[in-house]
Amino acid sequence: VAITTRLLVSHLSGIRHYEKDITKVKEEKEKANRAFKQTKPYKDKEQKEKEGKEIEKTDSAKLRKEHEGEVKSRNSKPGGKDKEFEQEEYYLKEKFESVFESLKIFKNDPLFFKPGSQFLYSTYGFTLLSAIVERVSGQKFTDYMLKMFRDLDMLSTVLDDNEAMIYNRARCYVYNKKGRLVNAPYVDNSYKWAGGGFLSSVGDLLKFGNALLYSYQAGQFKSTNGKLLPGYLKPDTVAMMWTPVPKTEVSWDGDGKYAMAWAVVEKKQQCGCCRQQRHYASHTGGAVGASSVLLILPEELDSEAVGSGLVAPPRGVIVSIICNMQSVSLNSTALKIAREFDKEKWAQ
Repeated sequence: VAITTRLLVSHLSGIRHYEKDITKVKEEKEKANRAFKQTKPYKDKEQKEKEGKEIEKTDSAKLRKEHEGEVKSRNSKPGGKDKEFEQEEYYLKEKFESVFESLKIFKNDPLFFKPGSQFLYSTYGFTLLSAIVERVSGQKFTDYMLKMFRDLDMLSTVLDDNEAMIYNRARCYVYNKKGRLVNAPYVDNSYKWAGGGFLSSVGDLLKFGNALLYSYQAGQFKSTNGKLLPGYLKPDTVAMMWTPVPKTEVSWDGDGKYAMAWAVVEKKQQCGCCRQQRHYASHTGGAVGASSVLLILPEELDSEAVGSGLVAPPRGVIVSIICNMQSVSLNSTALKIAREFDKEKWAQ
């Protein structure tokens, strides 16, 4: 089979995640699908009641309970048990000297499916991507990334190196089996620099989001008399990164699809005065003792304002949340914050 970088970056490669047993992965997917189908009648009933229509009663309490149970299993709240973090490979303590060395963890494992046929989120797919970046660039992956962070003025974003003295490094926490808050166990993330091996700050993540949003919108601002600097990436590149890819899914937002290393929700409104989806891109992060999210809500640009040259990119709302606690679902919170700021801006 052939695995392309596009398949890797959209998690369609077939390379496993932390779970080695494909049967268990299929069972979890089927369980999630069943939960979605079961909650649909409840949601339809709720909608019809709001419209004042009479419908036959269903066992909505039971459906609600089952739905809540499934949501908890996917997005564990503080104090809950997240099954993903039961995987042993989350807690590796071995130090890997290079990204190529870390490939040995999974390189001999069978693919879970034919590349391109199904979606499976895979941290190890990004480990392979880091090896590709290293081979193509001719630099160590970590050196390549740190230079990029410096270019973006992200001076607080560094490798999560246990030996290094890192200023203001936060301590991370988890809940033990008794529900008590304890220090997170020691782990070495050198086996997955690309998929979860960097430390950052809220400020740096906002800079990263602004750089992407600027790059995305720069091509639309043409009446600037040559005063507008180019984006870090080409507008078409970011647009491609934020274009949903078929056969993908997003665990933290049922309205979204996975694109290229980003989850994307497209603009959508089926009927007048009904729920409106705004176009946004986001990604959550989960590690031993930590959770995070970065969400980018682009402004719907007015052609007259853009043409006047009175406004310049980036235009929109960026929300970054970092929490030094494991298994905290943050995407919905970030989206609510973004919408409030967006609403306030238009009210002015």
